[in-house]
Amino acid sequence: QVQLVESGGGLVQPGGSLRLSCAASGSIFSFNAMGWYRQAPGKERELVADLTSGGSTNYADSVKGRYTISRDNAKNTVYLQMNSLKPEDTAVYYCNAKKISDYGTLLNYWGQGTQVTVSS
Repeated sequence: QVQLVESGGGLVQPGGSLRLSCAASGSIFSFNAMGWYRQAPGKERELVADLTSGGSTNYADSVKGRYTISRDNAKNTVYLQMNSLKPEDTAVYYCNAKKISDYGTLLNYWGQGTQVTVSS
């Protein structure tokens, strides 16, 4: 059973920074991609950034130039460095891992979420 555990959320002032961590229970090499999503109150969950096993990254337009996704293979951990935070970045952030099963189906795994609040 895959487990993803997020940490690093909290309250930060506008313009500040936070780094989120997502620790996987197994090797992150087993996933085709890992990423971060967020969900603000009253809104749908949206992709923030993802990172494929080949090293390609993808960012939402709203966070380009401010967020950076990275990974530490030895620690089986994916990070999201968030800089120049804005109040509109306030949301619950979820770690996601994607894996193609032996049958060709897409499997999605989710963490429990971590709250990020940007407010003065």
